Amino acid sequence: MSQVSLFSSLTILSIEQATTLPYFTLRLAQEGARVIRIENPPHGDPNRWVGPKVIPTSVGSSDYEEGMNAYFLPNNLGKQSITLNLGEAKGRDLLHRLINELSVDIFATNQRPKSMQKLGVDYNTLIAIKPDLIWLSITGFGPQINEAAYDPILQARAGFMDITGEAAGDPMVFGLPIVDLGAGEHAYGQIMKALYRRSATGEGSRIDISMFQSAVSWTLSPAMLSTSFKIPIERRGNTHRFFAPVSVFPTSDGAVYFAVGNDRQWDAIMQLEDFESLANSKYENNAGRINDANFLNQKITEITKRKNTDELLKEFTAIGVPISKVNSFKDVCEDPLIRDYMVTARDPISEIKISIPPPPVIPDFLHKEKFSLDFPPRLGEHNELVFGEIGIDVQELESRGII
Repeated sequence: MSQVSLFSSLTILSIEQATTLPYFTLRLAQEGARVIRIENPPHGDPNRWVGPKVIPTSVGSSDYEEGMNAYFLPNNLGKQSITLNLGEAKGRDLLHRLINELSVDIFATNQRPKSMQKLGVDYNTLIAIKPDLIWLSITGFGPQINEAAYDPILQARAGFMDITGEAAGDPMVFGLPIVDLGAGEHAYGQIMKALYRRSATGEGSRIDISMFQSAVSWTLSPAMLSTSFKIPIERRGNTHRFFAPVSVFPTSDGAVYFAVGNDRQWDAIMQLEDFESLANSKYENNAGRINDANFLNQKITEITKRKNTDELLKEFTAIGVPISKVNSFKDVCEDPLIRDYMVTARDPISEIKISIPPPPVIPDFLHKEKFSLDFPPRLGEHNELVFGEIGIDVQELESRGII
């Protein structure tokens, strides 16, 4: 069976909000899986209403659609949306019917633990309905803790902010919701393991992802230095604790970041015009450069600011020293390694096309679909389709406030 047909046979039902779970289910949608997101009527996912309004109500209109705001869009390509009031017993019954009659493979939620049983989406309830179900929960701190958590709060608690920012400056958050995204990636890996287990044994799985533990799992070096050797961890701005020179350096028309990872690379730089002035026996090994990194970086800056970015890129690339222009996102999206693989979705109503970067390993499904997915769904857009598959009259449900 090809990967295209393998993942296209999967159905995922999710109660998702914020970033971490929508990012995880996006990864599955890009594999060709059917992702049905359940939203609470009448407003749905709060993220629908966050960020600027960017989707016109019709082609060329100057009015913008409500509930399809910018923050919601990128993590929801290729999905379906239904509304269901799980606060009502009938709503919970319908959810359980969907899991059984649609033969749902994966149920996912990032509700706080105390809400799950009340909504009828806890592991014990759903596994009794479908024993081979793969049940996934992403929470801030695991199933026993109901504490609310957002990405920057977790960045602070996991120590990320303690190592981000200038040495003399305030702790800073990373520019992306890295804890959200990391937990989504960890969930993706665990789901692949659970699918393999079910294929081998026929058994379902319970997966609990703690965003906090997910984040801390990446902090191998600072955690070891702190606990095993009592070495204090300090913010270092754009420099590196163990290598020099490593930093951002200004150019005559922008900035570059380069990293010298060994003494051979430093020796190669010393052969470049203008840089030979930095030749000094105490800089011949990395330890000497680290000990004088601040002064060395000042001297390098005096050279780089007289050169243009392209000149430095060519010189350093030719001698095998890693270097990059400090790109804007416009630059990034125009890089042929990204530009030629952007995943797109076109709105059938406004004809607006949106684009997002591809996953790190491009699935067969995206190749087959020519890197195009369905546009992010309007709230309840697929009610008739999905509920119709289990013989439910949508109008009757609407009149009763169930959807």
